Amino acid sequence: MTPLTAGNARVKEARKLSRRSVRTERRLFLADGPKAVEGALEVPDRVVEVFATPAAVDQYADLLAAVDVTLVEHRALGSLSDAVNPAGVVAVCRHLDQPVDGLIEADGTLVICADIRDPGNAGTVIRTADAAGAHAVVFAGQSVDPYNPKTVRASVGSLFHVPFAIDPDPAAVIRAAQAAGRVVLAADGGGEVDLFAADHLLDQRVAWLFGNEAWGLPPELAVLADHRVRIPIRGRAESLNLATAAAVCLYASAKVQRG
Repeated sequence: MTPLTAGNARVKEARKLSRRSVRTERRLFLADGPKAVEGALEVPDRVVEVFATPAAVDQYADLLAAVDVTLVEHRALGSLSDAVNPAGVVAVCRHLDQPVDGLIEADGTLVICADIRDPGNAGTVIRTADAAGAHAVVFAGQSVDPYNPKTVRASVGSLFHVPFAIDPDPAAVIRAAQAAGRVVLAADGGGEVDLFAADHLLDQRVAWLFGNEAWGLPPELAVLADHRVRIPIRGRAESLNLATAAAVCLYASAKVQRG
């Protein structure tokens, strides 16, 4: 098969998925790189098409051996990737998000992201949730699209392993979590509870609430939480960034819950 060029109709249609409006309308997104494609292939009926350069087919022979691959030129592959140095393989995938109610009702730690705007942070939170054994993530309010290519890439395949939902109303998500018997803990630098003295709270069905990278949680959301929890700062740093704070909180929960 002759590799397709950047001007090919199939490549051009796939390239449109770089726009959120198109992703939402078609319920499709791009998974860029071998780790993302590997994660996608592990989920039944998610992969629609795999584009790869001839060099990538050779390099990732084990990954792509059982997959029908559409060969593309290097420039065509680059048009589908926003990476500085594309790895040579991109998959078109069906959306993965689930109804929020089912995720709230299920057991395990829930992560609620309210108005998280940075795609790299969002992807890292998903990856951290995966690593720490959290059950699910809800992207609420004006949070970044979890199918943003940078978010997908930053999750390093975890987007396909952690159930997640998208909901425009964070207040409704918080109240639903509480109604389902969860204790909602807001990560807040000015919180009244020290994380290192919060084992009595973490040993429950917890929902962690994280706010925007720049301004944190809006007051109207912070007051809805059952407790506002601060991470102790020992040095001169004013605070931790969102992804790091999420990692500290989720691992603290995991430590207590696993004894």
